[in-house]
Amino acid sequence: MKAFVSWSGGKETALAYYKVTQNRDIEIAFFLNMTSEDGKHSRSHGVRSKLLKLQANIAEKPIIQRRTTWETYEEEFKKGILSFKKENIQAGVFGDIDIEGHRKWVEKVCADMGIKAILPLWGEKREDILMDLIQAGFEAVIVAVKTDVLDASWVGCKLNKNFIEKLKTLNNVDLCGEQGEYHTLVTGGPIFKKKIEILKAKKQHKNKRCFLDILDYEAIEKT
Repeated sequence: MKAFVSWSGGKETALAYYKVTQNRDIEIAFFLNMTSEDGKHSRSHGVRSKLLKLQANIAEKPIIQRRTTWETYEEEFKKGILSFKKENIQAGVFGDIDIEGHRKWVEKVCADMGIKAILPLWGEKREDILMDLIQAGFEAVIVAVKTDVLDASWVGCKLNKNFIEKLKTLNNVDLCGEQGEYHTLVTGGPIFKKKIEILKAKKQHKNKRCFLDILDYEAIEKT
């Protein structure tokens, strides 16, 4: 079965991709990524679109990027699916965990387009998801936080066992950041032929959030 991945560049997206290709007879053919209206950043995580294109490049997958507002998101998402349905895409892979409203939206959109929705992380425990990510060999960096929950010092941290243990000491913080407490960018792992090295970045504050603006980077060989 050929499928696309709803691609944000973050940890759940990457792990969902990895799990379906490990455990099912599924070929990931495309990434579908939604961007800001000017096309410069991802709509969900604020990561530069060119960096997401590099992720797709080192995964050796084509990426479809659609510009959208939040109001036109569903319409543009469907147009994205339509653009590669001629390639016999039969399913979409999503990294949702347990927010029922997200699942209903995903299943509705896929049903409207005549394809199947696959959610390989659905119902899994938060800590299990993070440990699966680490044990599979993925590398990720924190690229955004809500500053009323996590201060700016968390931005730029690597997602590792120490990060998980520190998060567990905090109250009212979802371990996977499902309420938007933090977002990640995956920089390496088993789905990629190379890994991304961040060369220059700066922190930016906006609307009670802190973002890591990654200014310079390169794809390097795995060691």
